[in-house]
Amino acid sequence: MSEGGVDGTVAAVRLAEGAPLGSALDAGEPGDWLALDAGVREVAWYRSAPLPEWEHSAPLPVDLAQLDESRLALALCHRDGRIRQEAVRRAAPYPSLLPLIVIRCTDWVGPIRGQAQRLLREVLDADAAVCLAPLILRVGRRRRGAYGIEVLGEILRRAAHGRLIALLSSSDRVVRRFAYQVAVDTRLLGPAELARAAAQDRDSLIQDLCATAALAALCDAEAYGDVLPHLLTASNPRTRSAGVTALRKVGRPEEATRFLGDRSALVRACARYVVRQHGGDPVAWYRERCASPGCADVPPGAVIGLAECRNRADAGLLWPLLANPAAGVRARAVAGLRTLDCAHSERLRPLLDDPAPGVVRETAVALLPSAQELPADWLLERTGSERARHIRLAAFRLLVARGGIAALRAAVALLEDPDAKLRAWAGQAVQGWRPSVVERGCAVEVGELLNRSRHLFSDYVLLRRKWAAGVPG
Repeated sequence: MSEGGVDGTVAAVRLAEGAPLGSALDAGEPGDWLALDAGVREVAWYRSAPLPEWEHSAPLPVDLAQLDESRLALALCHRDGRIRQEAVRRAAPYPSLLPLIVIRCTDWVGPIRGQAQRLLREVLDADAAVCLAPLILRVGRRRRGAYGIEVLGEILRRAAHGRLIALLSSSDRVVRRFAYQVAVDTRLLGPAELARAAAQDRDSLIQDLCATAALAALCDAEAYGDVLPHLLTASNPRTRSAGVTALRKVGRPEEATRFLGDRSALVRACARYVVRQHGGDPVAWYRERCASPGCADVPPGAVIGLAECRNRADAGLLWPLLANPAAGVRARAVAGLRTLDCAHSERLRPLLDDPAPGVVRETAVALLPSAQELPADWLLERTGSERARHIRLAAFRLLVARGGIAALRAAVALLEDPDAKLRAWAGQAVQGWRPSVVERGCAVEVGELLNRSRHLFSDYVLLRRKWAAGVPG
């Protein structure tokens, strides 16, 4: 049994044979300790591997004083609760066994759990807490794991600044979340540091926590230069949106205008709110920038932002943008027309041959509701190997949505396609294909197509599919 990088049963056997604790597992890896804890009981119950001498004692070795560190580690994981309890009592002089004490704090036997919890509170200091934080937080997910997290929080809240700072850069996301929560609770970090963390950390929960805390500490416009630049330039949209919303709080709402064309819908929505509260007109700003359809400098965010204002009359400004030289603008124009429910299939069809994958993807999404209206032969032609990959994917997607014999023809033809993704998708499409009333008039062709894909079905399922399609014989 293995919960970490080590096989717990192998580690247990090695310790039973006298191997040093440090050579049997990685002391800094929480999963190794959990694997050992489970592995000792696995060896004891189910395996015939060599066991410690005390394992054969009857009925109970009441004195574990003579056991060395490795054997005491095994005793702390023993299946017999009386041995575990005596081992906990003997473990205090061995700091290296503290990870197993952390695990025993969640023991299912109440007296053992209580004794381990008392010992943990007595011996855990700031240095050990920093080292054991990953294990404590991992064990804390268990049913009785709250105590260890409580002790860890108390110690870190009293610890020196440097101790907690070390955890803020941990590679373990759970550890970083806990450390930042403690840092916010204790006001260890200033607004600028919190804003920097919100902008730079990869975890969304940490970003939200730090951005919220930074803005809560932002009392006046004087703090703008230290905090908001970090938030407004963050790559995470939620952090940027928090910064944009704060522009109103610090009395600088006019700066929200430049975020009306942001790449994120959330940021654009916040910018529109701030601009409107300041008496501005986001719609007029969008219309002004979309009024030059041939201009390569049209912000793509302004195009979709105009559609997000939900005025269908603005579709007249979006249609000319389908010919804009910038692929991002063309893609956003298609998305905007779909948002306004103005995506007419006949006018959008030519964009399925666009050289830009993003434009073709948006076009396919916009055409999906009207897939039945698209000519089947026109779509089949675009699944040919001479076409660009993104065009073939979009055409096949529309054919699958269209259904019928055309979808089956395309899927069977793509079963031997050189593109692995298309082959896999085609196989799924063939397996999921169901005949309609129309297909009963093409029973012979359906039978031939199903025979070409017989490797995808069992004989029974293939026979059922043919029967459903009215295939003779």
